[in-house]
Amino acid sequence: MKVIICGAGQVGWQIARHLSGERNDVTVVDSNPDLVRRATDTLDVQGIAGFASYPDVLEKAGARDADMIIAATHSDEVNMVTCQVAHSVFSVPRKIARLRSQSYLTAIYSDLYRRDHLPIDVVISPEREVAEAALQRLSAPAAFDTETFLDGRAHLLGLSIDEDCPIVNTPLRQLTDLFSTLRSVVVGIRREGTLFAPEARDQLFVGDSCYVMVHQEDVRRALEIFGKSQRKQERIVILGGGNVGLAVAQRLEEGRERIRAKVIERDRKNAERAAEALERTIVLHGDGLDAALLSEAGVERADAVLCVTDDDKTNMLAAVRAKAAGCPMAIALVNDPTLIELMEPLGIDAYINPRATTVSSILRHIRHGRVSRVYSIGDAEAEVIEAEVLSTSSMAGARLRDIDFPEGVLVGAIRNGDKVVKPSGGLLIEAGDHIVLFALAKDVPEVERLLQVSIDFF
Repeated sequence: MKVIICGAGQVGWQIARHLSGERNDVTVVDSNPDLVRRATDTLDVQGIAGFASYPDVLEKAGARDADMIIAATHSDEVNMVTCQVAHSVFSVPRKIARLRSQSYLTAIYSDLYRRDHLPIDVVISPEREVAEAALQRLSAPAAFDTETFLDGRAHLLGLSIDEDCPIVNTPLRQLTDLFSTLRSVVVGIRREGTLFAPEARDQLFVGDSCYVMVHQEDVRRALEIFGKSQRKQERIVILGGGNVGLAVAQRLEEGRERIRAKVIERDRKNAERAAEALERTIVLHGDGLDAALLSEAGVERADAVLCVTDDDKTNMLAAVRAKAAGCPMAIALVNDPTLIELMEPLGIDAYINPRATTVSSILRHIRHGRVSRVYSIGDAEAEVIEAEVLSTSSMAGARLRDIDFPEGVLVGAIRNGDKVVKPSGGLLIEAGDHIVLFALAKDVPEVERLLQVSIDFF
């Protein structure tokens, strides 16, 4: 597949890293020659320095025979014009644009992106993706990472293994015998910095981090088995009243559970805008690092604090201060991936990386086969992929034990019709089933092959 990626920042670089590693023909375009040079020096990609919206620049990048263009520059307008030029001049079949401004995303203006108007096939909103990720983290306070699959009926939980975990040093195969009715699968383990797909004989050790796929109805029980308690969230303090913080507060107000939230925002205009948009949420104007203001917001009585300002260091320091004041859970938004390793030493319970959430969203629309969801784990180390099994796939009509999965791939959950089932060797995979797979990065191309047309079809 020939792909042009416009924008060589963190998101563009990560997407280029994914696609070039899978032997796609990738060209990166950016107006900053240094960013282009970084991409070409570190990745197997071609690079063009220039403005992505210029037709001559896109032509140099190979737009005439490109299969896809991903517009992920820092400018919404450049991304939109790039897609228009790619469509009108070069007839690029698939166009993806990252748009930040909420005005462009309002539902009543959705006709803007019709093919006869502004032809963008997929619009990615980082703010909405981050807000959704924040709500996911709040819904599972005992997990450092979480995502939902199969329309919310299967949950991926990232859990740290502590000394009080009841199943430490227990081979994974024994978990099935001990908890025969528990619908959960340990799909990934990180040990001493290395992520791997475990085998049945592997054990969990203190200090490990594991990824567990759990049926929605079994989440609470699974957490107890892994030594975690599920706290009910009733009071939340949100630091940052910009697009992300406001979106989270609005979703909390719309939710069934009566969660009381307070928002702290340093910028007066943003604070006033949030106060006008919210009905039941109290908005405080001031510095979220001010201990007195945090106390006024009741952080010591809150069940969680969510730090989502546009400054990484502010988010991390505020999270640490909230924990010191007695808040049991702190979540920080962190753009710089090099800061993530500081989360655990600082006692921050969970983090959100906006670039990782955006990359996951874009990958969902790139993957071959009928893929409905993709979640990128760690520093592009693995992906969790949800896809429909096509009748032409080599998996259709085969039992799970007979499918030749690579060593770095594990099946986490399967939905047959309305029923979500735990994977077992004798389970027959049928066309139309939805399957959730954990795959290490090196094995993603093989997963894509399995999800596509079988060679026997020809």
